[in-house]
Amino acid sequence: MILSDTDLLTRLRDGDLVVEPLDDVDLQVQPASIDVRLGREFLEFQRANIPCIHPNSEAEVDEYVSETVVDDGNEFILHPGDFVLGTTRERVEVPPDLVAQVEGRSSLGRLAVVVHATAGFIDPGFRGKITLELSNLGTAPVALTPGMRISQLVFTELKSPSTRPYGTERGSKYQDQAGPQASRIGGDDEFRTRRSAGDSPGADDR
Repeated sequence: MILSDTDLLTRLRDGDLVVEPLDDVDLQVQPASIDVRLGREFLEFQRANIPCIHPNSEAEVDEYVSETVVDDGNEFILHPGDFVLGTTRERVEVPPDLVAQVEGRSSLGRLAVVVHATAGFIDPGFRGKITLELSNLGTAPVALTPGMRISQLVFTELKSPSTRPYGTERGSKYQDQAGPQASRIGGDDEFRTRRSAGDSPGADDR
């Protein structure tokens, strides 16, 4: 069951669902979603001449991103074909009986801006700011202003609360993230197992 504005306001008031700072409740709480705003930090992938990125290398992914922090009153220009990681201004805490879906706002979609490539699902138990996968699919640059409403969160109630929610106990990699986070896929169990066994990626593995 998707939560309506009545359900969302009740959950927010009771404190088991957290979205903060919620600067303008009347504006941000929609009929069945909550609008969240764009933060100031962006991770841009360097346009280096590299053969490829190896997901199983924890250090390598960080080598190809650089952080940009946009000053108040300024804009981040998202050029056609660009892919950058952004963040929400708001920090969220999802209780064990809810999941959330990150959805783009239709007004930005009509400008060819998408807010997630695939990571649109937020697990029960997640805490932190939400990393946005921003792309410009159009032909003209688009100016993004920190503080603008960038996406919306849709919350769905589970049939029963999760008994193993997202968090440090599960080794969840992005719990309590405070800004955009580059991929930590190199920390996945299958890659750690290979490294501990002394395996190195061969040509076919890459």
